[in-house]
Amino acid sequence: MHHIVSDGWSLDIFFRELTALYAAFSAAEPSPLPPLKLQYGDFAHWQRTYLESAVYEQQLNYWRGALAGTSLVLELPTDRPRPTIQTHNGRHHTFHLRPDLTASLKEVSTQEQATLFMLLMAAFQLMMARYSGQDDFLVGTPIAGRSRADVEEIIGFFLNTLVLRANLTNSPTFRDHLRQVRKRALDAYANQDIPIEKLIDDLNPPRDMSRNPLFQVLFALQNMPWSGFDLPGLAVRPLDGYNQTAKNDLSLY
Repeated sequence: MHHIVSDGWSLDIFFRELTALYAAFSAAEPSPLPPLKLQYGDFAHWQRTYLESAVYEQQLNYWRGALAGTSLVLELPTDRPRPTIQTHNGRHHTFHLRPDLTASLKEVSTQEQATLFMLLMAAFQLMMARYSGQDDFLVGTPIAGRSRADVEEIIGFFLNTLVLRANLTNSPTFRDHLRQVRKRALDAYANQDIPIEKLIDDLNPPRDMSRNPLFQVLFALQNMPWSGFDLPGLAVRPLDGYNQTAKNDLSLY
């Protein structure tokens, strides 16, 4: 399903509802799904109203200040010249972290009162700084955008992209850098209602057909709910599909 109608969170809802409906209809029973309190149109109406409110301007002012003075281009070294116009040709590489390493990462994040996402983002930013030789740049990260409980069961596009600034000037220790990432992430969460396209329009960065505006690397921790997919009398398995395209210079999921 295209992002114009849904997001990753919506998939779990879709498969849960499909499972419930399949089981009911195959047994000649009516739909067991309760009516929704809200529709996606209600959210769209709220968002249009929000874009004309004082809170919108307050959040916009936060982002203007948070991103002021940083580089909007992250120069990662490559083995070929950058094309003047992005081709979006891409590849993917899959790898696994050992269970003991994952446990250690969770332990450190707990000690520092940070989430696993914050710890991994801090490490990713540090790696990008080493590769690029830059100490002040931006990284994009998706957020579910379902900050209200009454929209958690709606299929639709609530996803937004936040821009987190990495500032490694003065060579901070890793723990100091992690604390900085934690603060920037929490501040970003508190100002997450600005759609990324509205932020780009407001900041109006110089456009370059070979790069994405604001950020060229993306980091995502995919911790969306997943209830599974189990249809009565059928064995179901997922098929992974990759279209060999890339939306960013580098994306780490």
